[in-house]
Amino acid sequence: MAAHLKKRVYEEFSKVVQQQPHEEVPAKKLRLTKPSKSAALHIDLCKATNPTDALQYLLSFARKPVEAESVEGVVRILLEHYYKEVDNSVRLKIASLLGLLSKTPGFSPDCIVDDVISTLSNDKSNQVLAQLLDTLLVIGTQLPENTAVTQRLIEVACKHLNSTYFGVRNKCLQLLGCLGTVDKPLTKESEAGTSVAPLRDVQSLISDYFGDQDPRVRTASIKAMLQLHGRGMKLQQTAYSQACKLLNDDYEQVRSAAVQMVWVLSQLYPESIVPIPSSNEEIRLIDDSFGKICHMVSDGSWMVRVQAAKLLGSMQQVSPHFLEQTLDKKLMSDLRRKRTAHERAKELYASGEFSSGRKWADDAPKEKVDTSGVNLIDSGACGAFVHGLEDEMYEVRIAAVEALCSLAQSSPSFAEKCLDFLVDMFNDEIEEVRLQSIHALRQISTHITLREDQLDTVLAVLEDSSRDIREALHELLCYTNVSTKECIQLALLELLKNLTKYPTDRNSVWKCLKFLGARHPTLVLPSVPELLSTHPYFDTPEPDMDDPAYIAVLVLVFNAAKSCPTMPALFSDHTFRHYAYLRDSLSHLVPHLRLPGRKQTAVLGSELSEVGSGSLESAQQFLQESLVRVSTLQNLDSPGAQDLLDFTIRDLKRLGELQTELAGSADFCATYLHCQLLLMKALQEKLWNMAVPLCLKQNAMASTAAQQILEETYKLEFLYSGLETRQVATIHNVRLQAKALQLILTARTKRGVEPLIGLCEKFLQEVELFQRLFMTELPHFQDSFVEKLLELMPRLVACKPLDLVKILQTTLRQSRFIHLKLPEQIHRASAMIIEPTGESDNPLRFTSGLVVALDIDATLEHVQDPQTTVKVQVLYPDGQSHIIHPKPGDFRTPGPGRVRLITQVYLSHSAWTEPCQIEVRLLLAYSSSSSRLAAPKPAWNESTEGLPTSESSVEGTINLSKPVKVFIMPKPARR
Repeated sequence: MAAHLKKRVYEEFSKVVQQQPHEEVPAKKLRLTKPSKSAALHIDLCKATNPTDALQYLLSFARKPVEAESVEGVVRILLEHYYKEVDNSVRLKIASLLGLLSKTPGFSPDCIVDDVISTLSNDKSNQVLAQLLDTLLVIGTQLPENTAVTQRLIEVACKHLNSTYFGVRNKCLQLLGCLGTVDKPLTKESEAGTSVAPLRDVQSLISDYFGDQDPRVRTASIKAMLQLHGRGMKLQQTAYSQACKLLNDDYEQVRSAAVQMVWVLSQLYPESIVPIPSSNEEIRLIDDSFGKICHMVSDGSWMVRVQAAKLLGSMQQVSPHFLEQTLDKKLMSDLRRKRTAHERAKELYASGEFSSGRKWADDAPKEKVDTSGVNLIDSGACGAFVHGLEDEMYEVRIAAVEALCSLAQSSPSFAEKCLDFLVDMFNDEIEEVRLQSIHALRQISTHITLREDQLDTVLAVLEDSSRDIREALHELLCYTNVSTKECIQLALLELLKNLTKYPTDRNSVWKCLKFLGARHPTLVLPSVPELLSTHPYFDTPEPDMDDPAYIAVLVLVFNAAKSCPTMPALFSDHTFRHYAYLRDSLSHLVPHLRLPGRKQTAVLGSELSEVGSGSLESAQQFLQESLVRVSTLQNLDSPGAQDLLDFTIRDLKRLGELQTELAGSADFCATYLHCQLLLMKALQEKLWNMAVPLCLKQNAMASTAAQQILEETYKLEFLYSGLETRQVATIHNVRLQAKALQLILTARTKRGVEPLIGLCEKFLQEVELFQRLFMTELPHFQDSFVEKLLELMPRLVACKPLDLVKILQTTLRQSRFIHLKLPEQIHRASAMIIEPTGESDNPLRFTSGLVVALDIDATLEHVQDPQTTVKVQVLYPDGQSHIIHPKPGDFRTPGPGRVRLITQVYLSHSAWTEPCQIEVRLLLAYSSSSSRLAAPKPAWNESTEGLPTSESSVEGTINLSKPVKVFIMPKPARR
């Protein structure tokens, strides 16, 4: 009886527990709290006794988010208080809040347009009017498809354009620029309000305010026209003359906007003909605007000068003689109007035969440029680039260099003429200007050939203390043509001096000489005996192969010999031996040569190169066939599947070594198949049919395989670029399989159910996350592990942990192999440490307890966001590991997909008895929260409790480069 009563008590207790959540329905709570925002705001505003308190309540309310459903109620409360409020500052803040609330996602602001317009017509404060117009502008931009609202807002703007306050006129013009249309005419009410002006378009209405008395309004009118252009509407050419007048405005912001306006019109109507003032001459609009913008390079404001110089670089259609005038401060004869013979004879007849003497100096010789001549370009615009390159502000000089470069790229003749000016900029006092001029000359190097005097000026920069400047100059010399043999000798001499003064530039100098020799084989040929110190009769001593300067000379000569078959006859015996050595040790710098006695090897090498160049298509076909062959596996238990995967992985790795273009794709496929192979071995039959104590070794192997699969999946996701959503989903599917395997092994090796509860919940959250992220890719995962899990999801959520583990084990062994579909191109992130080389046996000595700087120079390829992901790891012999984060300024970008890391690592340790090696390597840090397909961020009013948090905590590093060993020796401190 007692047991029966106890059972009834438990049943009643359980019923109460189950009814509790039904009584408190969460949905009702949310409904009750939704209007709390407006109610709280109403209470706060009612409590305010003075405008200061009301303003404080509004400021605190502005910091809090508002739900889309509550916005309309809040707006009604604000408008109600707006009508009662007398203080302008409070009304101004309410108008500002109305604009902010209109931007709330999910809220349509068309319901408050009428209220805002009515308040606009009743308010007398200019500041409040301007803020209300700004609110209307926000509403208009939120409703671009609602033509009725847009038309009403344009009418409101036209009505208030006659305001005496500049802020109101500014907002009206901005509203017209953002919402106005060119094709629809509009009416503008007159000041009396009784008559209606004739139909006018938006552009003519805006252009009326180009001559406004307030410079801020003139600026706003020009910017409104530019906004129309930015929205894809074609501006009328009639605004050109008005914009040209504004170039002489007294205010900087007006001139800046006018320069932009003139440039826009020159791009729209380049071939239109415009008259020259005070003459009958006509000129192309692009040429006229070019001359006017050139004149602005001498403006009093440095910001206008920078803007004008930048715009000049984009005016590619200008006439050549106008272009060349920018390099000469004197007006060229081509840009003067020449009088006809009839006009000159008429003037001579009118002057009379002799001077009467009544008029002072009437027979004096006239100047070459007479006052009756008409200049086709303003004299102040002559030598615009000369003025820009000599400007006191370095920003103007940089802009002028960039404009010169862009114009010279499209005009080879102009490139030759501006060469001297760019070379002179190599001596600028600002490093950034010098660097930009070097880059500019590099970009136009295909159009120019350096003379000896110019090369002398260029090579003087090699003494610069900045490493970036020196390496940029080495890059310039790689692609520059020189004219004489003396230029080659001069360049080699200066580069060897650079190598002696800055030994860290070794690789950059060698690369420079490689390209210099390949581009000028005929100029290097006469200097070969002198460079190699050979003599026709006497044997000369063999140079030291450890000398970087001698290697630099050999690199120059061997690359020139590739295109000059007569050069190898001048080599001595030891030169051939040195070639063989360098060909093996520095194969990226020394080309393959047809040397005497090696004809067959040369022919064989050329045939292999020809076969290799033509085998890219066959290699791609082989890669696809390998994937198709593997995709025939129905599941992971298929007979012979392991052997097939082993052979395919071997073939793909070899393919990546032979074809560098396919190395990324081949490595990606091999790593993916390796994950499948590990999973296949871990799911062997004998492991799961035996008792746990009888197969402890197999369990440990399976656990190691699961951990290795997880590491490989993170490499697949973060080490390769160019992946699409389908490949990322495939990687996540393999990762889920590995985590399921870990969960099964944990259930087999640990006793009790409690440890499994948390692991099972975490695993189910990850399955839900996969479904949320890759919903669109699920049709491609038929019969896969993740699809079967999603089908069994209701059962998995309700079952016990041990039952879930059994279902996972069955599903894992029956899951189908997913065919891997490759995108067009996959690149593998890689890094190579150039310095330190790890070849020195001399230890780096320093006092224990202090620090020593180790210079790191590395090249990164296809690394995404290197400033935040690349780390430097230092591993000491005692097992200590330090990870250093390089500064963002240590990363340079020499080319697309390539990043250069030049930094310093500080080492410190206690005293050692003898030198030991430390390992330096580069790491790629990753975080699954920063994945390519991160989970969508919840809105501010959504709860984050239901979102899985397991993925956000997974962080790690991947080895990006091979380790380099460096000898160090911390010495004990002297006492």
